[in-house]
Amino acid sequence: MVYGAIDLHMRYSQIRIIDEAGLVLRDQRIVTTRDRLVKAFEGWPPLRILLETGTESEWVAQTLEAVGHEVVVADPNYAPMYGDLRRTVKTDRRDAAALAEANRRGWYRMAHRRSAAQRATQQWLRTRRQLVRMRSGAAALVRSLVKQDGYRVPTCQPERIPAQVAALALPADLAATLEPLTRMIATTTIEIAALDGRLRRRAATDPIVQALQTVPGVGLIVALTFRAQIDRLDRFTHAGQVSAAIGLVPREDSSAERRQRGHITKAGPPELRSLLVQAAWSCWRSKRSAGLRAWAEQLAARRGRRIAVVALARRLSRILYALWRDETTFDLTKLAAA
Repeated sequence: MVYGAIDLHMRYSQIRIIDEAGLVLRDQRIVTTRDRLVKAFEGWPPLRILLETGTESEWVAQTLEAVGHEVVVADPNYAPMYGDLRRTVKTDRRDAAALAEANRRGWYRMAHRRSAAQRATQQWLRTRRQLVRMRSGAAALVRSLVKQDGYRVPTCQPERIPAQVAALALPADLAATLEPLTRMIATTTIEIAALDGRLRRRAATDPIVQALQTVPGVGLIVALTFRAQIDRLDRFTHAGQVSAAIGLVPREDSSAERRQRGHITKAGPPELRSLLVQAAWSCWRSKRSAGLRAWAEQLAARRGRRIAVVALARRLSRILYALWRDETTFDLTKLAAA
């Protein structure tokens, strides 16, 4: 069998092809485009090609799979993959050589490749998050500029800022300064509403997302983000693995009789972790979550509110996993079993 490897970069990539004995058949630097990647592996029988997971790994994998090659997208954090490489001397050629050798020997751990549907959902969510961030930043700047001239914008949601500014009797110069910002807020509000409609339609066709939204504090965005990030439940054997993948479990440095646990690992996707913490605060305040609220308040009395809310976020991640696994909806009476 012949093995390929790509040390993938945005502009140029290093490729390497070796045979079963490790003999180098091709070692080449190419421009990172679809045409050049296909041409680089042209004329060879179907290869198994190894590359690290990254921003551009999916389209590269799909491009090479379309012409008949097997592509392995590998986890770059798997140390044995670089077993024969001294990392004190790092070049693209050495990285490609290490990847090719790892491919030949099977020294890799496959990374999860998200399904097309959940990849599209994640892109919509990322777009929405950026628009919300832009609107919030513009709203904060409007408030600051108005305050500098001795005026005040009443407390309101960002989407209401343009109407509130229009109601103020502002000097002409200040009004002209604010006009691009209020126009931007109005435009982003329209775009966010359009994306929300698209996301609601996606959720309406997904029974998993609908079930996840039955948990107190978990709304459309949290449910869709959890669904898109986890993608396939068979990747995990128990709920604790889901919490660990999201980075909501404590760091631990224990040995023999000594046990030391610290802050959460913060591994995995920061956006999902942040949303689950926000959901935990909402759940804590919800009238529908008496049992969860009582549990969180008991923990807060011992450890403080910040630790308690992170622990509640971790518990929510496990509840969401259990609902998905059991194909059921949230039932407070069965909370102990989750």
